[in-house]
Amino acid sequence: MDFPSLLCARLRRSSVARSLLAAALAGVCIQISDARAANEFALNAEGFFHRDNVDVLVFNNFYDGAFSDAKISSIELIQQDVRSATNGDVRLGATPGQWDPVPQLVSRKVDTAAQTVMTELAYPAENFRFKIEVAGQAEGVRIRVLLDEPLPEKLVGKAGLHLEFLPSAYFHRSYLADGQGGIFPLHPSSDMTKLADGSSAPKALAQGHDFVFAPEDDARRVSLRSTGGAIELFDGRDTAQNGWFVVRTLLEPAKTGVVAEWFLNVSADPAWRRAPVIGHSQVGYAPVQTKVAVIELDKRDLLLGRARVLRINRDGTSTETLAAAPQPWGAYLRYNYATFDFSAVREPGLYVLEYGATRTKPFRISADVYAAAWHPTLDVYLPVAMDHMSVKEAYRVWHGHSHRDDALQAPVNHEHFDLYAQGPTTDSKYQPFEHIPGLNVGGWLDAGDFDVRTQTQYAVVRRLVQTWETFKPMRDETTVDQAMHHVEIHRPDGIPDILQQIEHGTLQLIAQHRSVGHAICGIIEPDLGQYTHLGDAASKTDNLIYNPKLKPGESDGLTSGVKDDRWAMTTHTTPLNYGSAGALAAASRALRGYRDELADECLATAKKVWEDEHSHPPAIFQHGNTTGGPLEIEEFGAAVELLIATKDPRYAKRIDELWPAIEPRFGFVAATAVDAIPYMNAAYREKVRAAAAANAKRLADLAKDNPYGVPIWKGGWAGNGLIIEFAVANYALHRAFPDLIDTSGVYRGLNYIYGTHPASDISFVSAVGTVSKEIAYGSNRADFSFIAGGIVPGLLILKPDFPENKEDWPFLWGENEYVVNVGPSYIYLVHAVNQLLAEK
Repeated sequence: MDFPSLLCARLRRSSVARSLLAAALAGVCIQISDARAANEFALNAEGFFHRDNVDVLVFNNFYDGAFSDAKISSIELIQQDVRSATNGDVRLGATPGQWDPVPQLVSRKVDTAAQTVMTELAYPAENFRFKIEVAGQAEGVRIRVLLDEPLPEKLVGKAGLHLEFLPSAYFHRSYLADGQGGIFPLHPSSDMTKLADGSSAPKALAQGHDFVFAPEDDARRVSLRSTGGAIELFDGRDTAQNGWFVVRTLLEPAKTGVVAEWFLNVSADPAWRRAPVIGHSQVGYAPVQTKVAVIELDKRDLLLGRARVLRINRDGTSTETLAAAPQPWGAYLRYNYATFDFSAVREPGLYVLEYGATRTKPFRISADVYAAAWHPTLDVYLPVAMDHMSVKEAYRVWHGHSHRDDALQAPVNHEHFDLYAQGPTTDSKYQPFEHIPGLNVGGWLDAGDFDVRTQTQYAVVRRLVQTWETFKPMRDETTVDQAMHHVEIHRPDGIPDILQQIEHGTLQLIAQHRSVGHAICGIIEPDLGQYTHLGDAASKTDNLIYNPKLKPGESDGLTSGVKDDRWAMTTHTTPLNYGSAGALAAASRALRGYRDELADECLATAKKVWEDEHSHPPAIFQHGNTTGGPLEIEEFGAAVELLIATKDPRYAKRIDELWPAIEPRFGFVAATAVDAIPYMNAAYREKVRAAAAANAKRLADLAKDNPYGVPIWKGGWAGNGLIIEFAVANYALHRAFPDLIDTSGVYRGLNYIYGTHPASDISFVSAVGTVSKEIAYGSNRADFSFIAGGIVPGLLILKPDFPENKEDWPFLWGENEYVVNVGPSYIYLVHAVNQLLAEK
């Protein structure tokens, strides 16, 4: 998976994500554990049921059409600020996986007066429509599945009312099924059944009509009662590591009206209050830097009189350095906020912040506080992501030499998964399933999966070149041997690491032009079995080129009859070609003096792409997310990089011609537009200045939108990549127009990533900061571990107002999946902050 810099379908894939849908479920009632008036658990104006510390979302969120089941959908339960259940809906199997069928939302009607939410859904392929009614009652809510026509015969015994519970919320806890006790398993261990198609499915852990989850724990206790068929409890992790605990009641056959009904009783404690969160930088602050903590409060709490800064002494005691009253900010999402400015504290040392009973972990104030903050991303994360290499770190092998058998030509007229597709022709000299030689070099694994997405590759190369040209980091901690396809972390080889990373991405981009003649959409696994692979990338295939003349399992030592090679999606699109050309032009500058022959080839290829694309109408393939960013943005980027590389006035002319289309999208291309200023005329500079001035007004408004002063994305993919790009753009605009744009947005963006954000104070950069992401969605996610220097997407805002980034469950990709092109932008941002501090 991935996270684009231009904001588009998944914000992990390429650009900013689009809003995701909303909708579906099936008959449940929620009772409150202590006797209360009916209106104390009520359907509010936001369209979900609420009482005290319990929320039941009712199709406020729905399945993402691109990625299906993201575990943020339908009926969901939030207890004491933990989303503990999701996917309350009708599904067609006991433990459906990510790619199994999900219903389509037909309609959702909220009736606040009647205290009901009625949702209509459908499985068109199955000719099956149903309604889910969630109704408020004196004791809570009732959820029913309603049918106007009997359940189709082929779905009898398959379709059921379904709700999933987060495993980590119930680890080390028990359950009761009709009074019989059980313990939730830490590791999946269900008995399995072999199915007729050769696959297997888990047997139920328990069944009954009355379940109680975590009876011993007020914070997690939930009881579920069915008035009809039995409830079965399954462990979805038996078939997929990202599975949840599932409860299901089969829909009654040969019947209309109510075919399933549940009552759900949720423990609610009116006295419970969410502990304050002191949002601050886990890395720390420079002495001269503005230092503002953001205090996040339960809406029922009153603001206390003061917050404190305490200096940690060598004997373990602490000394109060500053105490002041936090300033009220107001409401945002579901919390109230206040700010605590402690900029006056400038003496280097170790400090903590304190508000009431909440005290942070220690952080530094030091002039060199950010000096090494980018090292783990360059030293560890980017090397681990390198494809077509073996990667070793001391005793540990992160992965072997992967994908040596790349790649087979993808079949035509094919819409793949993960936003890949192939058009009506191959746009290459190769036939479907013919081996394309030369693609088994360079590139980075996209994210927590193992594809090579071209948009990501050229975004990484361009940002690394910008970092190299702007800051010239000479750090050398990694050995990269392209001839041996081998990488060793923490072993210098005398060459700047960032230069070797530029080379590595360039080798994949240039290979596409050598082998196919243009940029391709990318290289991806042929089937979901490989796509969902967890572990060593080198074990995904046999690493032998597929030979159709050999039988399955046969090998001649160089080729094999195993058709497991990844597919190259080779449809020619103009935006992708421009994006690749821009990166190659940029790389030609960085590689000059290091690999001159490759630099020459890169520039010649970029110029040829420009000529080719200007010799015919643009090729736009509208099938899946394979077109690159918007055409004008990609062409603009290519023109700027070619202008810098060649100083040829024809590229300057084209930049001027493109400006009317670029100006409305200035926020996405501000840094690129600024890069062109030294090579353009004075009129161009004034046009960029005018756009920057308009942008400055938008930035001022942004400070009023939330207490963090950064653009917090509310789509289906969390927005750390967007926030880093926001800060980078602010830096570029400040350098060009310091009288218009100050440095505050640059610092706010970095501090947000380091812990000054909603919901927690954790650093979103693994192994950077005192408390950072230690459980994330990388290729090692099944181990509940992290890759140092990886940056997760961050806070996912579940509609309407719940910010979430789970620290005990890695499998939510929209919150926790590392994406390779965010890393270089983060490296650039830290360098930018260090440069600003050096100038102070």
